[in-house]
Amino acid sequence: MLEGKAVVRETDMPEEMQSRVMELAYQALDLHEVSDCQSIAHYIKQKFDEAYGTAWHCVVGKDFGSCISHLCGTFIFFHVEKMEFLIFKDGNDFSETKEEAIGVLQKTMKNDL
Repeated sequence: MLEGKAVVRETDMPEEMQSRVMELAYQALDLHEVSDCQSIAHYIKQKFDEAYGTAWHCVVGKDFGSCISHLCGTFIFFHVEKMEFLIFKDGNDFSETKEEAIGVLQKTMKNDL
């Protein structure tokens, strides 16, 4: 496990959620090897999906770039020592069927014309 304190670099997440995600990061680091970034990310994503609904994404590593879109209030980027954590929720609602999604897209396109 990494022993350093989590340092938030960017966030728009409520403080309660920030505390929860950092707690989960420490739990994941206790459960998995620091080098197993995929398992660490999966653990955090799974717990956030259970607590706050689906469509969460989690990226964990020491050196990565990103360009994302996210729902307002669901983004945090922090690090613990040299390990970085990017967690966010996108706008997809997985309860929506493919046909419903296509219908919404078609309706939006007609409104834009």
